[in-house]
This record gives sequence, structure tokens and C-alpha cells, in this order.
Amino acid sequence: MSAPPKSAPETLEQTLAQVQALLDKQKLVETLVHRQGGPRHELVENLVHKQNLAELQKKLDELHPADVAYLLDVLPVDERLRLWEQVKPEWDGEILLEVSDGVRESLVARMNRRELLAAATALDTDEIADIAPDLPRDVIEELLASLDTQKRARLQSTLSYPEDTVGALMDYDMVTVRADVSLEVAMRYLRRLGELPDQLDKLFVVERDDRLIGVLPLKKLLTADPDSTVAQVIAEDMVVFRPADDAREAAQAFERYDLVAAPVADEAGKLLGRITVDAVVDYIRASSEAEMLSMAGLKEDEDLFATVWKAARNRWTWLGVNLFTAFIASRVIGLFEGSIEKLAALAALMPIVAGIGGNTGNQTITLIIRGLALGYIQPSNARRLILKELGVAALNGLLWGGLVGLLAYGLYDNAGLGGVMMLAMFLNLLVAALAGIVIPFTLQKLKRDPALGSSVLLTATTDSMGFFIFLGLATVLLTH
Repeated sequence: MSAPPKSAPETLEQTLAQVQALLDKQKLVETLVHRQGGPRHELVENLVHKQNLAELQKKLDELHPADVAYLLDVLPVDERLRLWEQVKPEWDGEILLEVSDGVRESLVARMNRRELLAAATALDTDEIADIAPDLPRDVIEELLASLDTQKRARLQSTLSYPEDTVGALMDYDMVTVRADVSLEVAMRYLRRLGELPDQLDKLFVVERDDRLIGVLPLKKLLTADPDSTVAQVIAEDMVVFRPADDAREAAQAFERYDLVAAPVADEAGKLLGRITVDAVVDYIRASSEAEMLSMAGLKEDEDLFATVWKAARNRWTWLGVNLFTAFIASRVIGLFEGSIEKLAALAALMPIVAGIGGNTGNQTITLIIRGLALGYIQPSNARRLILKELGVAALNGLLWGGLVGLLAYGLYDNAGLGGVMMLAMFLNLLVAALAGIVIPFTLQKLKRDPALGSSVLLTATTDSMGFFIFLGLATVLLTH
């Protein structure tokens, strides 16, 4: 059964409002009918309930599964579950693929074993692998037992690859041909297949033992002489991936070479599957979201409407780190209480130094994390990049430090305070830039995500060092 067309992005908010209105109406009417009571109370309530469900079902039938997934992502938990109950069972698997990890977990928890098996069975092997981590172990075992030998082997193979590798993104929906057949035969073969795989822009040419020897672009198949053999028009200059290749590097290759699909082969050259641009785009989106969460110190994709307890637990780790570093910053200020008492202006000016330092560090750390993610930073150019970022920080420190120093002098009529402000700004911007470089490099060296808690660590560094530099200079130069 084909799905309805996707909704235009500008109509999704309108659709959400309409669905919420139907859910609210359903809840309100059922509450009123329930309160009225009477001899025909159950009959009236049942009729009203069916009428509201029919209206809601009609609206859902007009939507694409991806649009329904969007609605489930943005609805509060109680409304989400009521809407999920009205989703067509044949769409369950596709919608579970589209929703966020946190929402998928809540939906899976509401499904019984039979429903989960039906949803997973309707998916392709690579799609089952995508939702497998959220399925109960007994469901996975029963699912494996229900698959035929080929699908079971493929699913087990896909699940065996680490998450950030090409093997985890690979699918098996491909078309292969032999080199010795004519293009006319290849065309007849495609017509017999009927429905072709998505993102099909080339056929994979293999030997009898499935060893990959080249690709046949569809444009050549359609434009070359039908009597020519595949071997005569084969493209041997192709991009081939190994299942253990890094998925991030594969994504960069897709962008660099404008790929739509590419073969995946083992070390012996045997064709295993393919990787497509839609899988790469999904990976890039998921990686970007994970990076944003990591920078903020969140451990996992959090359901917007998760319980307070679950959301709080997800944020505890780095909040604890932040509390510890904030305490260190407060003790730095405590070391200079005497200086602050002698010159009250220090208390008003020190947040400026720390704040500008934090902004500079965030600019640097964002560039470094992006460079590491895209593979732009290599040992050969790392030193030049570090010197460049320190140079930018020094120039900004002189420029904006001089400006803030003049403002401090104008406000407090104290030339020494203005000079301290300028020097502290200059030094803290250098420290911030250095921290923005060192933190992601260190995390990468430790085999951790360079973005993991980076903003928390950076804020701690720029605050503590900003206070220490400014108050230390003021103590040495102004209060003695």
C-alpha cells in the first residue's frame, strides 16, 4: 500500500494544530458525556468516541508516515500515545524509523510483542538494524528466528558493525549484472524487476563469485548502443567502500564526489551491499544532533516531554562537573576578596573579562570541532591552525581590550584600572583560544567525542582564568 504524499513543510504546523484540536475535542467531549451519566450514558459515550476517532483517523490517513512521525515527536506524552493508538498498523515500522530515539523508546514501551514483531517484519534488513537497539531482546531473538536464512545472516552482519561505520549504514537493495551480457538484456532484466530500489543511479557489475569489477551508470545503459555488452561501457573507476570504513569519511566522500549510491565490498572485492545518499544524510543529521547535545553535556537524545526524573538524570553528569568548576571559580574570586574590598570597581568589571573570553573560546572550539569532524585538520596543518587562532585572539585582545580599557578609564577616572582591564582582556582571550584548541584535541586523543562536554569545560576555563588574570593583575598593580 503506497503512502500519501509528504506534506509541505509550511503546512506541518497547521496540521499539528488541527490534530491537537481534534485530540482536545475528543478529550473534552468524552469528559462531558462521562459526567452527565444517565441510562444511555455508555451508548452516547461510545458513539461520541467513535465519531471523534473517525475524524482523527481521516486526518491521519491524509498524512505521510514521516509527517505522522513529526507529530509524535512534538506532542506531549499523553497526546502522543493517544495519536499512536490511531496509527495504521502497517505504518508502525516506518514511523518507528522516523521518530527520534527518545520518542521511539516511549512508543516501543506501549507495544506488545506481537505488534513489535509485525512492525519489524515489514521493514528491510538494514531498517530493522536501525531500530533493533530499542527492541526487547526476546523480540530480536524471535525476529531472527522468523527470518529466512539470507535475511537473518544480513541482519546479524549489520548488527555486528559498530554504529559509526559504513557497515552499519549499508543496505542490500541493489541490482547486479554480469559483464558479458548486452545492454538490451540488462534493460529487459530491469523491466522484469518491476519496482527498482530507491537511489538507483548505477548497476553493479560482478563476476560469478560476486566479485565487484565495475559499475554501469544508468545514463550509459539508456544512451549506449543496446547491442553493446556491459563490459564495453563499464566504469571501472569507481568509489568503493569497506564495511569497516568510518561513516564520517564516507559522508565526506559522498559530498566530494556527488555520489548517489556506492558499492560496499570486503577486502577480497566481494560485493556485500551498498550505501546510499539518504543513509548518509540521515547519518549526518543524527551526528549533528548528537554533537550539539554533547557540547551541552547531554548524554543522549532526550525526549522533549520525557519525565522530570529521566530528563534530570540525563543532565546530572555535566551539571555536576559544572558545579565543581563553578566552585573553583568562586574560590579564585575568594583569593582576592581584599583587593575587591579596596577597589569595588573590580567586582563590576571582572564579568566582562570572563564573558568576552568565553565568547572567543566558543568561536575557536566550534571551528576546531567542525574541522576535526570534516577531516580538515591533519598533523601537517595543525601547527599552522593553532598559530592562526592565537593570532586572531591576540589581535582581538588588543583591539577590544584597548576599547574596554578606555571605557573603564572613562567610567572610573583611573588610568591604572584601564590598563589592567586591557591587559587582562588580551591575556584571557589568548587563554580562551588556547582552551578552545586544547579541549577538543585532548578529547580526541583520549578516543572520546571532541564535542563531549566541551562547552562546559571551556566555560570553566575561561571563567576561572579570567577572574584569576584580572584580579591577579589588579592586586599586583593597583592595590599595593
